[in-house]
Amino acid sequence: MIDTHTHLYSEQFDDDIDEVITRAQKAGVERFYLPAIDSETHDKMLNLEAKYPHHIFSMMGLHPCSVKAETWQYEMDLVKKHIDTRPFCAIGEIGIDLYWDTSTLELQMQAFEQQIDWAIEKDLPIVIHTRESFEQTFEVLEKKKHPKLRGILHCFSGNKDQALHAIKLGFVLGIGGVLTFKNGKIDHFIHEIPLEKIVLETDSPYLAPVPHRGKRNESAYMGLVLDKLVDIYKKSYQEIESITTRTALNIFHK
Repeated sequence: MIDTHTHLYSEQFDDDIDEVITRAQKAGVERFYLPAIDSETHDKMLNLEAKYPHHIFSMMGLHPCSVKAETWQYEMDLVKKHIDTRPFCAIGEIGIDLYWDTSTLELQMQAFEQQIDWAIEKDLPIVIHTRESFEQTFEVLEKKKHPKLRGILHCFSGNKDQALHAIKLGFVLGIGGVLTFKNGKIDHFIHEIPLEKIVLETDSPYLAPVPHRGKRNESAYMGLVLDKLVDIYKKSYQEIESITTRTALNIFHK
C-alpha cells in the first residue's frame, strides 16, 4: 500500500516516529508521501525524508491555511526556492480553505494559481486541499486547464457530481478515514467511481478511521480504509491494493 498523504513530521509523532513507521510497514504500507505546510515544518519534513530515502517522499507547497497577508509572499518565495533547488514528488498541499478563514480568499486563490503554474512548469502533480471551497477550487482548475495539470483531490469529501468533475479535469480522489465515518457520506456514491480514480491516504495524525476515530491517526490504519473499500466494491483486498497503488505510482512517477 501507499499512503499518499501523511504528516509524519507532525509534533504528534515526535516521541515515536520510528515505531510509527515500523508499524505501518508491518501493516503493508511501503511508501509515504509527505505534503508540505509552510516554513515552520519544512526542515522536519526534509530531515525525515533523508532518514528514510527509500520510503518517504516530500512534496513542496504552501498550505492555504498558511496564506496570511503578512507572510504569504515570503512563504511563496521559499517554496519557489525549494523547487528550484531539488526535485520533489509533487506540489502540495495547496488549494483553498474557507472553513477557517474567508478573509484571505483572494490571496489563497493567487497562491493556488501561482503554485499550479510552477507545477506545470516542473511537470509535477499537485495535491489539493479543498474545504468549504469546491466552487472556488474548480474555478481555478478550469481557468488553469493544461495537459500537464494533474494530481489528487486530497481527503475528498464532496458529492458525486464534484467527484466526477474532478475526474474529468484529470484528477483522482484521495480517500481516507472519512470513508469509515457514519456521517462521511462519500460511501453513498463512491461505488460509482472507477477504482482506478482513487488513491489511499490517511492524513495522519488527523481523521483516524473507525474504530480509532478521535485518536491519533497512523499510516498503519490505512488497511481499515481498504477494508471499507472491499465492502463497497466487492473486490478482493489484494485487487484494490494493487489498483490504488498503481494509480499512486503513476501520479507521482516515483
